[in-house]
Amino acid sequence: MAKTPPPFARFEWMIAWRYLRARRAEGGISVMTVISLVGITLAVFALIATLAVRSGFRSEFVGTILGANAHVSIYAHGELNAAGQFERNLTDFDAMAERVAAVPGVTRAAPLIKRQVMANAGQRNAGVQVFGISKTGVQTIPGVAQSDGSIGDLDRFEEGVAIGSGVARELGVTVGDKIKLISPNGVKTPFGTSPRVSAYEVVYVFTAGRYDIDKTRLYMPFAEAQSYFNREGFADEIEVMVENPEAVDLMVLPLLGAAEGAVGAWTWRDASGGFLRALEVEDNVMFIILSILVLIAAMNIVSGLIMLVKNKGRDIGILRTIGLSEGSVMRVFFICGAFTGVIGTLCGVVLGCLFAIYIDPIFSFVNYVMGGGVWDPSIRGIYALPAELRLEDVLSAISLSLGLSFVVTIFPARRAARLNPVEALRYE
Repeated sequence: MAKTPPPFARFEWMIAWRYLRARRAEGGISVMTVISLVGITLAVFALIATLAVRSGFRSEFVGTILGANAHVSIYAHGELNAAGQFERNLTDFDAMAERVAAVPGVTRAAPLIKRQVMANAGQRNAGVQVFGISKTGVQTIPGVAQSDGSIGDLDRFEEGVAIGSGVARELGVTVGDKIKLISPNGVKTPFGTSPRVSAYEVVYVFTAGRYDIDKTRLYMPFAEAQSYFNREGFADEIEVMVENPEAVDLMVLPLLGAAEGAVGAWTWRDASGGFLRALEVEDNVMFIILSILVLIAAMNIVSGLIMLVKNKGRDIGILRTIGLSEGSVMRVFFICGAFTGVIGTLCGVVLGCLFAIYIDPIFSFVNYVMGGGVWDPSIRGIYALPAELRLEDVLSAISLSLGLSFVVTIFPARRAARLNPVEALRYE
């Protein structure tokens, strides 16, 4: 009794390889097959590039938020003062900060004064957001103390103010220059409240990595901020940093318990949750759209394989006559079609990974060709197009492309297997 060959036996690969190597005149690889190969390559490249940019944009956005902002802000519930103004006052802020800092998972807790004023230097003005914080507090903010391109000495923080690079550019100042801060809520006189104007030396200029932060942020010593804003004995909030910002929601209840009193908490997710949710929806929509592009490219395999089956009708009849089963014929043409999907996927993965790795020089070249101004940080918030290559993104693109390529190949391969050998050889 003859032994049945196993699936995908060596002779099946040999026949498929013979068909793939055949010249176009012999009924080999058709133009449609080449087009489908290029289509799959470009679709997979676009999918991986988009996933890499998506991951990089989210990481950059979240990283700059966490690098220069509080992970959690603890504030007092508001109350009306004698003048009928709504205020949030923390009185026992030092003790509260110590209790909060003792919570497991908290890396830093510092009292904070937060106000908005007008900054002036010569004939230039800019609206700035003042953060009154201690020297130790500002030195432990990664986006400020560890920023790239910073100038000045943060050890002199108590002698002046630290400003963002955007503020320095807007006012035309640098380290050593003086700026004036103008607050409408200044000294109270019998004739009303007069604006308060104070001059401060710029001792440090930082770049936090986000355009909106660099353009508006100014740090001032905590005691000076209390005096300047008439907040002696009060703090506006407690700025809290935690070890795992992604799990910050789990820290809210322990932090509120440690803070005690009538206080509330505002996390970085609360502040940026709308943008992150919009980004997630956009990611899902883009993945679906690009998946459709991969499917369209894979469908071209069907056209090329049908043409190959038509050209090889006589060969199929001969193979069936000499004893090849329907399964063997089906696997031969499945290999021919799957080969296009595999090679196209590999080429697309290589191109996509190279794009993610060398995105900076590629983007610089595009920016040069377009004459500059391709990326506007005032709109996008960050200074460059980021990309982060993740293994799970690459694997999802490979799985999608190969899965679709294999599925669409089955149908023309089955048609070849069911071809009647008598009909194939009738006119030969």
